[in-house]
This record gives sequence, C-alpha cells and structure tokens, in this order.
Amino acid sequence: MKFQEEFYYKFDKPITTWMADNAIKYLRISLGIIFFWFGFLKFFHGVSSAEAIATKTISVMTFGFVQPSVSIIILAVWETLIGLGLLFNVFLRETLFLLFLQMIGTITPLFFFPAETFKMFPFVPTLEGQYIIKNLILISAGLAIGATVRGGKIISEPQKNKS
Repeated sequence: MKFQEEFYYKFDKPITTWMADNAIKYLRISLGIIFFWFGFLKFFHGVSSAEAIATKTISVMTFGFVQPSVSIIILAVWETLIGLGLLFNVFLRETLFLLFLQMIGTITPLFFFPAETFKMFPFVPTLEGQYIIKNLILISAGLAIGATVRGGKIISEPQKNKS
C-alpha cells in the first residue's frame, strides 16, 4: 500500500500543480475561441444558428427600437471583442463585464420565448433551449477567470493554517 501511495503522490503532485498553473489560461483561451468564433459567424447573414432567436430577443429587449439587421452586427462585434479580449488577455475586466452583460441577454429567451425554448416547461428544453442553458458553463468560466483578474490563482495544495 505504501508503494502505491508513493507512486500516486509522485505523479499526482506534478500533474495537479501543472493543472493549477495552467487551468485559468486554457479556460480563458477556450472561452475566447468560442466567443470569437460564434461572434465572427454572426457577421454573415444566415450562418449562425443563433441569429433568429438573438435578433428576436434584442428586438423585444429594445422594444423594437433596434432592427434585426443592426442588432446582429452589434452582437457580432460585441462577441468578437469578448473573444479577442480573452484570447489576448487584454482589458480583461472590461471584457468580462461585456461577457456578463451578454450572458444576461443570452439567457432571456428562456423567459421571453418559453414555447420556443422548451418542449415541456421547465424540464424539457428544445435544441435552442439547450443551446441557451449550456451558457451556464460560460458564465461559470467567466467567474473563474474573473476571480484571478487581480493576480490570484488556483492552488494545487491546501494552505496550511498558520495559527
């Protein structure tokens, strides 16, 4: 049993240390790729699968003031900027602020259009509903990244109590 514990500790410690040292960076980059990619698609009419519900939501949120042809470009720029900020690790506080504002808009179709986002409210989402609900992980990733914006980091070892 002792050999097994030593073997496990020998490999576990460097692996978990590497994970702690790199997790936020890879989380930030992967989130940046998602936002850049999905934002970029919105520049091309009919390419993004989220275009219809996104423009419909923005229209309701702005009381019809912002037309779909304009709102999709604004959303494309918005998401692309979030992606670039995350990818290049610049203006991170501002980028995360934009991300969280965008996520509010992204989740609202669940409440504005339950007939389109659920087969059986609130337990059986449609494909669009699933697409929206999965954004909870994007919000959580943003929270994790935001928690380190002042220089904090994930640690692999528990801190010893100094008292």
